[in-house]
Amino acid sequence: MPARGDHDARRADVSAAVWRVLAARGFGGLTLRAVAAEMGASTGLLMHYFPSKQALVRHALEVAEERSATRARRIPADQGLTALRAALLDVLPLTEETIAMNRVWVSFWDAALGDPELGTRQAARYVRWRGMLRPHVEAAQRRGELPSTVDTDDLVATAAAFAHGLVVQALFDPDRFPPARQVELLEEFLERLSTRPLDTVEGREQAR
Repeated sequence: MPARGDHDARRADVSAAVWRVLAARGFGGLTLRAVAAEMGASTGLLMHYFPSKQALVRHALEVAEERSATRARRIPADQGLTALRAALLDVLPLTEETIAMNRVWVSFWDAALGDPELGTRQAARYVRWRGMLRPHVEAAQRRGELPSTVDTDDLVATAAAFAHGLVVQALFDPDRFPPARQVELLEEFLERLSTRPLDTVEGREQAR
C-alpha cells in the first residue's frame, strides 16, 4: 500500500497532467489515454483514480475551478468603475495563462450543455461571477460613474456578456483581437456604458 504522501504526490501529478491536457485540447480532448500519455504512465494506473470518463471530467472541473480561484488578479487602485475595469480585464485572454484558462472554460460549455449536472454548475459559476461584479457596479452608480437610472442587474449582465463575447472572438480570431485591441475595446465599452444619455430635447437644452 503506497504511503499517504506518495499517494498525494501522485494525485498532484495527475491533476497537473489533466490541466495540461485541458489547456491544449479542452474538455473535448480529455481522455484517460491523453492524460496517461501526458504523464508517461499507463491508463491502468489512472483507472485507480478515475474509473470512468465521467469521473475524469468531474475531476478536471475541480482542477479548472481551483486554478481559476487561485490565480493572481489585479488589485484596483480605486472602487467603482476602476474596480469593474480590473475585474473584466482579469477575464480577458491577455496572457498565456488567461488564454489557456479561457480555452478550458469555453471548451467546457459543450460538456455543460449536454449534462444537466454540469450545466447547473456552470450556471452557478455565472451567478457567482455576476455576484463578484455587482459591488463594483453598485459603487460606480453611487459615485455617478454609471447611470443610477439603469437597473444594476442589467448593467452587471451587460458587462459580463460583453466580456465573454470578447473572450470568444479573441480565442477564435487572435490576430484580429490581440491583447491591445481587447483592452481598447473594453475601454470603449466602459466609456459608452458610463454615458448617461439625455432622453428629451428639454434635457439636452438644459445640459447646454
